[in-house]
Amino acid sequence: MLDKEKSAKSETERLVEEFLEDLELARNCSPLTLRNYRHYLGRFSYWLAKNFPKAKLTSVDLETIKKYRLFLSRFIAPDGTPLSRSTQAYHLIALRSFFKWLIKNDWKVLSPEKIDIPKMPERSLKFLTTEQVSRLLAQPNVSEPRGLRDRAILETLFSTGLRVSELVKLNKDQIDLKRREFGVVGKGGRARVVFLSPAAAKWLGKYLAIRTDPWRPLFIRFPGKNPPEVDGEKMRLTARSIQRIVKKYVRKAKLPVDATTHTLRHSFATDLLMAGADIRSVQEMLGHKNIATTQIYTHVTNRQLRQIHEAFHGKGR
Repeated sequence: MLDKEKSAKSETERLVEEFLEDLELARNCSPLTLRNYRHYLGRFSYWLAKNFPKAKLTSVDLETIKKYRLFLSRFIAPDGTPLSRSTQAYHLIALRSFFKWLIKNDWKVLSPEKIDIPKMPERSLKFLTTEQVSRLLAQPNVSEPRGLRDRAILETLFSTGLRVSELVKLNKDQIDLKRREFGVVGKGGRARVVFLSPAAAKWLGKYLAIRTDPWRPLFIRFPGKNPPEVDGEKMRLTARSIQRIVKKYVRKAKLPVDATTHTLRHSFATDLLMAGADIRSVQEMLGHKNIATTQIYTHVTNRQLRQIHEAFHGKGR
């Protein structure tokens, strides 16, 4: 049965599956990255089979890619929305990676460098001012267990710059409140140490002090009745739950910024840079593989340059 299913797949579909397996095993890509690559390459496989039924990957040339780019540009989703420029770019970035892998595995295919990526729109970063962060952190009702947990979540996000996917994986035994630090494994399996501010350590300590359960997860939901669980995995808050919690307090604080968990990560980075931290250190603390990713925060240093210009330009005349 499995052989029949395998043979029913097209060559492109089969190779895409092998590529995704390699991403998972050799490059330790996250489930989200794998899901996105499967989606982007699945769309290419479907388009190729529909428009060029007899085409093989070795016959894909620049003209084929041009037609595919035109298809992406004209694509309309069932809800009536077109693909954004950045989403079109992600489709082609995935295709490039796939073709690089094919060449590495001795397939005679189009050079990936010949697949042009449309210019991505500049990212508009949202971050909170010091006053807005303080307002947000003050929202949870810390006289209740849920409020205490939520304060600890907000403080930890702002203090560490963690991605929400990293936060939800944390276990109680990872956290060293005395040293105010702990280790995390982020994107691509890259390990780093993150640090807690005195305030974050204080609120985490208060939250953990009310926990009487033996469960491993650091952040859990509080049901009406605790189920008889050994490790408490079913009680672990999900990324979606954390996102909803942050949204709840953003609305409560009446912030002018539609802040998310990632806004707190941006705020962590801008806070460091505005205080004078160098970009390489911020790169390390954010867990970015490439310095180019961290350089999206140079809007902060640019603002500092403007202040220097205004303070000193023309004063020597």
